[in-house]
Amino acid sequence: MSGNETVALEAQPSQEGRKQGFIAAGGVFGAIAASSCCMVPLALFSLGVTGSWIGALTALMPYQPIFAAITFGFLGYGYYLVYWKPKKVYAADAACAQPLPKRVVKFSLWAATVLVLAALVFPYVAPLLLDA
Repeated sequence: MSGNETVALEAQPSQEGRKQGFIAAGGVFGAIAASSCCMVPLALFSLGVTGSWIGALTALMPYQPIFAAITFGFLGYGYYLVYWKPKKVYAADAACAQPLPKRVVKFSLWAATVLVLAALVFPYVAPLLLDA
């Protein structure tokens, strides 16, 4: 094996880790965007943050399905990369053979999934919680 092939093998795991990290971050930011109309104002109010600008976040409600669709796209591709994509074998002595820790990516994907599902269910559950 020549030195050029070794460089190509060493560069590949780093690119895979960056791709997984980007997808996980996209899922988290998309989940926050999907919950920005309902859950973010409630969380800010619960923390004592007030102001009329919090009410402006409810103007994002019509865009929630778009944010959710984009987020589910990121999450679906992220789950594919983490759980179903065939794993490649790399040289054991490669300097950068360790991509982003799978635990971090998996936790981010699952946290984003829970957050976006909570954002989508919140408008239906909120009246039940507020009437009590």
